Amino acid sequence: MKKKCLIIDDDQTARLIIKKLCGEFNELEVIEEFSNAIDAIKFLNTESAIDVIFLDIHMPTFSGFDFIKTLKHPPQIVLTTSDKNFALDAFEYDCVVDYLVKPITKERFEKALHKLDKVQINGTKEISSNTENTTNDLYVNIDRRLVKINIPDIYVIEAKGDYVRIKTETQNHIVHSTLKKVEEKLPKTTFLKVHRSYIINTQKIVDIEDNSVLIKQDIIPVSRANKSELIKRLNLL
Repeated sequence: MKKKCLIIDDDQTARLIIKKLCGEFNELEVIEEFSNAIDAIKFLNTESAIDVIFLDIHMPTFSGFDFIKTLKHPPQIVLTTSDKNFALDAFEYDCVVDYLVKPITKERFEKALHKLDKVQINGTKEISSNTENTTNDLYVNIDRRLVKINIPDIYVIEAKGDYVRIKTETQNHIVHSTLKKVEEKLPKTTFLKVHRSYIINTQKIVDIEDNSVLIKQDIIPVSRANKSELIKRLNLL
């Protein structure tokens, strides 16, 4: 099934380029294009069946970010801009799948399409013939920097109010996020939520006793509801 797309950009040449790029991929169908966000909002009030929006950030009177904030149920959004400085701000929005810097090449555009295929609108990994997240890297926003974490090195994630603590083999990271959002980015075959405040890497378990597991020096509680799933994951003799 083709993805129905909108293009929103105040620059006509930019719209033509993105429309041409969309036309080179059979899975995309451009439904409409707009030179301003206001007209796009009016259109979306009557047409909700849009899968992807290619959205410019810098537009007169109403920016791309202003536009996103008006959407109650935003589709997937690929930001297009000449400015590299808003990348960190962009990924504060769950609906933003990629950030393309103009001029946009076909190769870079195709990479964005692959991300659209992998990520559902709620930010979770799409379950297809490959049910596993094969990416080994997780990027987290810390002090306005994107810090790369090697996923196999993570052994426990702990919820701490509005933050999570991600513990790895070498260091800990405090990230402004929720346990649910982190869980969505992790491979389900190796990571399991064992408690409302903890996700563990099951491959790092040292010992299990009653309703807790030992990982490194940490004793992690296991809720009764999640214990059966944990046992299923283990290679029992």
